[in-house]
Amino acid sequence: MSWNYEELDFRPTPIGDLMLRRRRMPELGDTDIYEVKLGEDFLMTSLFHEAEHRLAKLGLAALDRDDLNVVVGGLGLGYTAVSALEDTRVSSLVVIETLEAVIEWHRDGLIPLGGTLTGDPRCRLVQADFFARSRDVTSSFDPEHPTVKHDAVLLDIDHTPTHVLHRANTHFYTEEGLRELAQHLKPDGVFALWADGDPEAYFTDRLGKVFARSESHMITFENPITGGVSKGAVYVARMD
Repeated sequence: MSWNYEELDFRPTPIGDLMLRRRRMPELGDTDIYEVKLGEDFLMTSLFHEAEHRLAKLGLAALDRDDLNVVVGGLGLGYTAVSALEDTRVSSLVVIETLEAVIEWHRDGLIPLGGTLTGDPRCRLVQADFFARSRDVTSSFDPEHPTVKHDAVLLDIDHTPTHVLHRANTHFYTEEGLRELAQHLKPDGVFALWADGDPEAYFTDRLGKVFARSESHMITFENPITGGVSKGAVYVARMD
């Protein structure tokens, strides 16, 4: 291990080799940067997390009621889930993560936000395939409450609806897949999705065929790695 790089965990998984690493950049001093890679895909970094924050804030802002039952698809470094818990209206948060190792990182304290999530009684981390659970319209995302409907589903797993981590995920982003997801939501429930790059009009239109309302938001944030500005999209769709 060098002074500025440490591999915290490395495991083979059914969808590729998974790595958690911690490093430092000289220009950022003593700031620890946590990064996750899956195969050749760079999934996430603690260096910037505006995307995850805005996903939770925009998604939950579309709801005008209290006592919210929320699902987050994709645990990652925990930023979406923590941002959701900052909303005091959230009474239950189920985070669906397909990779057991990622959940273990949080429970074992390898990731800074792990203690926040595992220490909040409103939050449960569930090892499951988000896309498979969405396709199963006979049961909710919450294995402890299989008949419950959810107020909001916030999703940040794939890069975009067309750039997916596994080809099996593609079905979810079709009109059929979105209709399956909608059956998990309460009336006036919300689905929100983060995607890399510019908002795509075709996907906003597709959401509009399933949900009563749909919109997209451009998100920009400084990227210290490139020295420039990165951008992404948050799509928000609401039931009748």
